[in-house]
Amino acid sequence: MEFTVKRIGEENRADIDLPNEPFELIGWMKPELRDGEWSYGEVLRKPEEIREMCFPEEHYDFEAMRGEYIFLGAYEGDKCVGLAIFRQDMFRYLYLYDLKVSKAYRGKGVGQALIAGAMEQLVTGKYIGIYTIGQDDNLKACRFYLKNGFTIGGFNNRGYDGTGQQGKADIYFYLKKGMAGNER
Repeated sequence: MEFTVKRIGEENRADIDLPNEPFELIGWMKPELRDGEWSYGEVLRKPEEIREMCFPEEHYDFEAMRGEYIFLGAYEGDKCVGLAIFRQDMFRYLYLYDLKVSKAYRGKGVGQALIAGAMEQLVTGKYIGIYTIGQDDNLKACRFYLKNGFTIGGFNNRGYDGTGQQGKADIYFYLKKGMAGNER
């Protein structure tokens, strides 16, 4: 399938309200830093322990966000089937704040098209790449980032302390323009 990736502007601003849909939690990614190099292992859930999770709806405010954030949509015809939101940062990497794909379109290249579109359209001049954060128990998302040329660049196992998500950790993923596997 071919998807068109384009910036979401005033004329299609309603597309930033692409709803969140459930995804499977099939296991955990376990990163390890040794001698300055990241590696990882995986721990899979038993089939009967696999469960679904859905993030709460964000209700993004286009007007309030449009100066600091960039919205990209993936379209099949006129229908928005994927959304990537980037925050412009003081660093040389754009922060991938949100990435979501309609459930019916997952596994069909929409997420990959959004990442490739961002690298072509947004990573110029000031920015050398993209970074994002994946929860360690969202193994499918972590695998997606690695499959699409991102590398592990950090780990935080304290951010959820004292919250309802205690025990989870964040893995930081980086994609640098010009790295093998991410130029399309």
